[in-house]
Amino acid sequence: MSHSPDTSDDRSTETGGAPHKAGLFDIRNIIGALMALYGVILTLAGLLGEHEPRKTGDVNANLWTGLCLLALGLGFLGWAKLRPIIVPPDVEPPDDDPTRPAPQRKRPPAH
Repeated sequence: MSHSPDTSDDRSTETGGAPHKAGLFDIRNIIGALMALYGVILTLAGLLGEHEPRKTGDVNANLWTGLCLLALGLGFLGWAKLRPIIVPPDVEPPDDDPTRPAPQRKRPPAH
């Protein structure tokens, strides 16, 4: 059996290399990093801080919330890594909208 090369991904052939990705500007990376950071802080607070079971119904709320935020943040980072946003190589600038009025310039007061 011979395998033919996959020609379905024409994005990489247009630019002559790998497709350009959003990278750090992807909002999923920012959200994931913040959630993971808060998750680490709350997990450490739950492990090392004072536990007050009467206030939380015998549950270490900081620990469980921190672990959930950590899992959510890692999920966002994994999602951004597995399914990156591909930036198109040629983006046309938007045309000016003829229905939108032009900005009015303020004239200096006459003396």
